[in-house]
Amino acid sequence: MSTSLFETPPPDLRKESRNRSILMGSFILLALVALGAWKGPTWYSEWSSQQVVRHFFTAVQNKDFEQAYGIWVADSTWKQHPDQHKNYAFNEFQQDWGPGGEWGVINSFKIDGAATPSGGTGVVVVVTVNQRVGKKANIWVEKKDHSLTFSPFETNIQ
Repeated sequence: MSTSLFETPPPDLRKESRNRSILMGSFILLALVALGAWKGPTWYSEWSSQQVVRHFFTAVQNKDFEQAYGIWVADSTWKQHPDQHKNYAFNEFQQDWGPGGEWGVINSFKIDGAATPSGGTGVVVVVTVNQRVGKKANIWVEKKDHSLTFSPFETNIQ
């Protein structure tokens, strides 16, 4: 069927949908780039560090200490080579984060915020554990590999 000069062809709904998706995706990408430029590179580093710590505390809360240890040492295959983590072995980790550790059984946690010390190689993530008032967990997240340790820095994040 041919169309004359004054007739319009039927709309191509798939093409319109694809164009709309490309436009929305471009807008979202532009918004993320603008947010990153406005907040600076530390914003993403602090946000991603908070996600690692959230994943860690969720594993501890679920009493999945093997997964939590893998997150702590940034090595999900740590059981295949435990000798690589002698500085903080799994049994020591379990003593620190298990029911007999400083925090006891972890039933709840809340990420309070994060801070990047000037010249530091990591991010301090501050966590309220079991709704304790006055005592916060300060977890250091190394930027290069997302391994965790106890923070050498205290912060004033409430």
